[in-house]
Amino acid sequence: MEGEIMQGLTPVQVVALVGVLGVGAQWLAWRLRLPAIVLMLGVGLLVGPVMGWFLPERDLGPIYRPLISVAVAIILFEGGLTLTHHHLGDARGPVQRLVYLGAPLGWALSAGVLWLAVGLSWQASAVFGGVMVVTGPTVIAPMLRQAKLRARPARVLQWEAILNDPIGVLIAVLLLEVVLVLETGLSAGAAIWTIGSGIGFAAFAGWAVGAGMAAAFRKAFVPEYMKVPVLFVAVLAVFAVTDTILHETGLLAVTIMGMVLANAKLSSYTEIHRFKEHATILLVSGVFVLMAASLDFSTLGGLTWRAALFVVFTVALARPLQVLLPLIGTALPMNERWLIALTGPRGVVMVAVSGLFGEKLVEAGIPDGAALAPLAFIIVLATVIIHGFTLAPLARKLGLSGPERPGLLIVGGSPFAVSLAQALERADVGTLIADTNRQHLSPARQAGIPTYHGDILGEVAEHKVEFVAYSTVLVASDNDAYNTLVATDMGPDLGREHVWQLSRVREGSRHALPAQLGGQRLEGRPTFETVNQRIAEGWAIRSTRLTEEYDAEAWRADRPNAIPILTISKSELCFVGEDMTFSAQPQDWITAFVPPEQSGYSVEQQGRAAAQASEVVEEHRGARQSGN
Repeated sequence: MEGEIMQGLTPVQVVALVGVLGVGAQWLAWRLRLPAIVLMLGVGLLVGPVMGWFLPERDLGPIYRPLISVAVAIILFEGGLTLTHHHLGDARGPVQRLVYLGAPLGWALSAGVLWLAVGLSWQASAVFGGVMVVTGPTVIAPMLRQAKLRARPARVLQWEAILNDPIGVLIAVLLLEVVLVLETGLSAGAAIWTIGSGIGFAAFAGWAVGAGMAAAFRKAFVPEYMKVPVLFVAVLAVFAVTDTILHETGLLAVTIMGMVLANAKLSSYTEIHRFKEHATILLVSGVFVLMAASLDFSTLGGLTWRAALFVVFTVALARPLQVLLPLIGTALPMNERWLIALTGPRGVVMVAVSGLFGEKLVEAGIPDGAALAPLAFIIVLATVIIHGFTLAPLARKLGLSGPERPGLLIVGGSPFAVSLAQALERADVGTLIADTNRQHLSPARQAGIPTYHGDILGEVAEHKVEFVAYSTVLVASDNDAYNTLVATDMGPDLGREHVWQLSRVREGSRHALPAQLGGQRLEGRPTFETVNQRIAEGWAIRSTRLTEEYDAEAWRADRPNAIPILTISKSELCFVGEDMTFSAQPQDWITAFVPPEQSGYSVEQQGRAAAQASEVVEEHRGARQSGN
């Protein structure tokens, strides 16, 4: 009865259902700290082949395949937007080797496994081998955060995934075109001309439209509020036109278009890329649910033991060789090489592209193309589960785990920042103090605290600062406007709940900022001058660990005048916000301002700290008055 009700859904209701299921699965995965791809797979299989409530080809009819094609095109365009020459040129040697050597080698090894172990035809093996190069940046990023890897292996894995994502699809697109043209029975010369002209036209169209869009945006031919809609329509148009000339070259065209725009250094690049990220999350959710719901269990069952053999050879042979051989001769330590070699989860793009390309192969008369989608589901599910559960233990075994506790990035050097970093060091919390003024960082360097000299929002910081080690940001420089800029820029990436800033000196209605700008404010809304004035008056910042016997109430009773700043648990840092409430459990730490009589400083130490802080406060006050 329930199945009959679901069969009566209209296409509009189906689209709504897919959106709710896909985004809902991603939200639930975030809450449960599970790989989103596993939940989306489970939801799609449940409503599709298991229960039969929703079958895409039955309920969406002829629009099902075009929807998938357009969604994949937009996803790959967003992938192209990540490929900037600057990022690739500044990437470490291991990343470059994994891209230039590892991608082709990975294709050859994967194609060989599919042909010899799984028994696919050479056509299906060659096409699917290209897709196997993709390691899934949307899957590996959460794994890296959860495993707390050290910076270098984490950065290599992340950049390999970002760069190889579109490259693997391009390899698959090129090989698909070769297969489709050869299956038409054309002569060698005609086949070369057809493939060459189609791919050449797609590459030229992608480059030309991308360059044209960049020029139009740069010269303000398109108003700011229309840039994203115009770009969105241009992507669809390029995909449709090039795909008409030669099937599937539209994917190549939109990827190149994204690469051109990524390297155009547009002032609106951040907004464009952020919108595409949001659109991609929606499309990835929908595509994955649709593909899982359309899976045919009969085809999956026909793979038998060969599917298990495919997983074993991929994880234990193809992936390690794809990494270890290109890294021969590099300065990367062997423990890091092995960690990277044994970590290669596949992602959503593989499933989407495999299903689409498999259908094209079947239409061309290659029946085992139908096995591509089931194989993609199997390898994605297997690698996500295997690496999701083994990455953290493997990293610990190889001595490559980062600190157990999350880190704090402090933007702005000052006596307050130094004192806070020293207090957090006692609680085993890694900190980094960043400032554009080298002189402001001198006290931190003298105290042995890690520092970064430069703009935290600059491109250089992307390569020099190990952001993966810092889950929370406190923006506490002497420039109110800069604090707001940094907090606003970092909010979407880290989550606004993890970005905090000192209050502005001027908080009246005339100087109030819109609520969507800046980060969260600390308890009491302290300013740069306020916190450093406390240090000048002899206050200190101390971290205290709670136990079953010594709880938060006992801590408060011993320090009635203390001002809590944050609590530290094993998994997160929680600043005390404007609501002035906080909770702390046994084994947690409380970091707070304590008055001079409880600071534990000697008279000499208090005097030295007070002198430094007073100098900073006076400098800040003088700069503010001169600015007025």
